[in-house]
Amino acid sequence: MPKTKVVVVGASHGGHQAILELLHRYDNLDITMFEAGDFVSFMSCGMELYLENSVTDVNDVRNFEPKQFTDQGVHVLNNHEVTKINADKKTVTVKDAKSGELADYDYDKLILSSGVTPNNLPIPGTDLENVALMRGYDWATTIKSKLEDSSVKNITIIGAGYIGIEAAEASRKAGKNVTLLDMLDRPLGAYLDSEMTDILNKHLEDKGINVVMGATIKSFDGDGAVKAVTTDKGTFDSDFVIQAAGVKPNTDWLKGIVNLTDRGFIETNEYLQTNLPDVYAVGDATLTYSIAAQAKMPIALATVARRQARYVTQHLFEKQPSVPFKGLVGSSALSVFDYHFATSGLNEASAKRNGVTVASSFYEDTLRPSYVPEGEDNPKVYVKILFDPQTHRLLGGGVLSTYDITAEGNVLALAIQNEMKVEDLAEADFFFQPGFDRQWSLMNLAAQHALGESKF
Repeated sequence: MPKTKVVVVGASHGGHQAILELLHRYDNLDITMFEAGDFVSFMSCGMELYLENSVTDVNDVRNFEPKQFTDQGVHVLNNHEVTKINADKKTVTVKDAKSGELADYDYDKLILSSGVTPNNLPIPGTDLENVALMRGYDWATTIKSKLEDSSVKNITIIGAGYIGIEAAEASRKAGKNVTLLDMLDRPLGAYLDSEMTDILNKHLEDKGINVVMGATIKSFDGDGAVKAVTTDKGTFDSDFVIQAAGVKPNTDWLKGIVNLTDRGFIETNEYLQTNLPDVYAVGDATLTYSIAAQAKMPIALATVARRQARYVTQHLFEKQPSVPFKGLVGSSALSVFDYHFATSGLNEASAKRNGVTVASSFYEDTLRPSYVPEGEDNPKVYVKILFDPQTHRLLGGGVLSTYDITAEGNVLALAIQNEMKVEDLAEADFFFQPGFDRQWSLMNLAAQHALGESKF
């Protein structure tokens, strides 16, 4: 019996999970993965660890080595860019990046995990030497070399999201003078509400980073190599610039073939199918159903891509999938020097963007009972909870402390996913041991505070 041909586009999290699932669930498949880049499956989310010398080797910062799959009969073709889908013939046109040759490959099922590309600001000077993007294997090694170069003294980071914060911290730890610029009014403003970003803004400044928010970037200046960044808030000396100013879906090649939103995201139905027969899409280039918002929105996380890929492969050969994709919460975490935070579901900014009315509560306490002196062994902890003002259904929140309480973000994620109410969280049965927490656990107390109860 001839093998069913499955083509996977993209070797990052979604593509990787798709291959794992296909090999685990099915026999008699002919699987081909195409990756446009040279280095297969570099994990950009592990870049900061590499820059801070916390990994075994840069070549290990990857989801998988091709041999893991080629030994099982999968065709893994790097330096091969899929340029077109020919739905009438059920083929994809692929360009060999080294030879420039084009070739068509057949598919019975096609899974798109084309991901995103980093934004290159549309301003003068982006083509200057020493202007980098914070993404991918090649840029990781370039940035690393600059952090180790003693002649590079002033580094400017454009963008104060997760990637920009990671770049700023790694640069500062390498002994550089660091300026952090963003058009938003707060660092991490797209991810955390002001109660927490106020704490982190001060902490960044205390660590020696020049934080300049609400800035419009006008140009990168220099003769051959960058020497300064000009903004409406001043000019900043810059021996090296790292752009971390967001990403955009890598979908230009799909225009006119696959239905896209006005922002370039791939449109999928509740089964993650595109408008083309037997063509599915997962990962950062898609919108995913948010359980909290009860609407589709961009949630660019590895966890999202992997869960989407798992769903697609589970139902890949069903004529009509038995259940729709149930959606996701969207949770993430980050360290900012001495602080650690986790966030799950909606924040005030994302709720507003999606037209969701929320009530909120901000809770501040110490991790352990008051009879333990406040300090390193009993640090301050902060919890933000967002919920529906009518039903009290939990919609989002975050936790922050110098102590690593990021696992509490998973508590929030599970509560949101299961549509629990604030009252449920206030009485949830968690352990107590004074070496770790209070008689009522942190999340109990935060929920009780949201309900207006007296502080325990």
